[in-house]
Amino acid sequence: MATLGFWGVSPAAVGRMETLGKLPVEDMNELHLDLSVPLTVGTSLLDSIANRASAAPASTTITMSSIARALRPALRRSQTVMTRASAPSPRCQRICRPFNAPQQARCLSATPRRFSDMTEIPPTPISHLSETEAAMQEAVSKFANDVILPKVRDMDEAESMDPALVEQLFEQGLMGVEIPEEYGGAGMNFTAAIVGIEELARVDPSVSVMVDVHNTLVNTAILKWGSTDLKKRFLPALATNTVGSFCLSEPVSGSDAFALATKATKTADGYKISGSKMWITNSMEANFFIVFANLDPSKGYKGITAFIVEKDAKGFSIAKKEKKLGIKASSTCVLNFDDVEIPKDNLLGKEGEGYKYAIGLLNEGRIGIAAQMTGLALGAWENAVKYVWNDRKQFGQLVGEFQGMQHQIAQSYVEISAARALLYNAARKKEAGQDFVRDAAMAKLYSSQVAQRVSGLAIEWMGGMGFVREGLAEKYWRDSKIGAIYEGTSNIQLNTIAKLLQKEYTV
Repeated sequence: MATLGFWGVSPAAVGRMETLGKLPVEDMNELHLDLSVPLTVGTSLLDSIANRASAAPASTTITMSSIARALRPALRRSQTVMTRASAPSPRCQRICRPFNAPQQARCLSATPRRFSDMTEIPPTPISHLSETEAAMQEAVSKFANDVILPKVRDMDEAESMDPALVEQLFEQGLMGVEIPEEYGGAGMNFTAAIVGIEELARVDPSVSVMVDVHNTLVNTAILKWGSTDLKKRFLPALATNTVGSFCLSEPVSGSDAFALATKATKTADGYKISGSKMWITNSMEANFFIVFANLDPSKGYKGITAFIVEKDAKGFSIAKKEKKLGIKASSTCVLNFDDVEIPKDNLLGKEGEGYKYAIGLLNEGRIGIAAQMTGLALGAWENAVKYVWNDRKQFGQLVGEFQGMQHQIAQSYVEISAARALLYNAARKKEAGQDFVRDAAMAKLYSSQVAQRVSGLAIEWMGGMGFVREGLAEKYWRDSKIGAIYEGTSNIQLNTIAKLLQKEYTV
């Protein structure tokens, strides 16, 4: 039987899950998820527990094949608790709309609203994670360090993603975090995806951006605007074995995204697309592409329409793979569309509404980029402080013990914490159905600034060891620069923030 790497959920994580409901064993202290053995494909944690708990001795080892499957029992229990918590009190019923009243349309989200009324729920710290999210964080961290870390340098030097790693990302459920279980996904919430993206970036931002784009842009687009037919046709593959790509940018349309020149025309059987796309993430690994083209240029940006293109479509080609400064293992390519014929069923949403979809998806995607940058910053910081507080000595003492160095280390950690507060505040507001556009812009802007600043300082703290490619310090710094560029440059974020503030404060 095939085996994967060494990862799983620790006893501590399972212990935390217990607070939301007992697993079907008499004594949680007798349940151990052994992380020192290969995990077997095809056996979920839930099934293993149900089959073995009644007769297993205390030393029983329970294996699992997927992070997502391991967390499903806790997820279901947490959803039950949330449902109960959302029932309004008599006091609230007098001042709030009825629990079963029609709800207003939510801001862009693939995750159902988790609370109808939050007035009775005690406030928690912004950084507080649910039991499922905390277990997700620990499991992804374990996976990233045990499975991804040994491959990071080789993938960076080769400028390509290890195909076996891509397969493992699917096997662990990390490519379908918000996709419902009925389509083969994990069925988790948006913040769980953000937690996973951040933990991956602490080890390798290249892997993190693949997971981020696939989850927050591609999957969300199909969940939000895909027809029932499109969901049935594509979501199972996107959850289990098919990488997705989001194709908006062009040589003449970067920050001015709606100046795109790629055109679509109607045919008897559907549509035909002609043009090119540039700076497209995941394009080497992807078999599924969401492509934006203008179906009616006379209407300007209101003619922009979204289509689904499969890699084997006649006339589609990858023209060039870019050689980049950072996130080198992540593929970034130029795509050509030479009269690519699209079946009418591959229209995503409605004709002429692609610009709305793009705006909404990028607003959500910016939270994912912020998670990449906070994860990167934390990874760079941890990598450096472990060295200066344990190994590097000058003038007879550890470099990290000098006051000037300690001040820099402390200041950097404060900035990382502030960036993470912005990140998780934006994620929670999105999940609550609140307006999160300004929060997403602030989170992306500040986290990218912090990532560049901290990763640069980390190289200096480590001296020569930070400058050579033997370690990861210089890679974190190279990877950080993209955070100020893609999914909206820093200046675009500042424009967005300023416009929304002006709107709020204009009399």
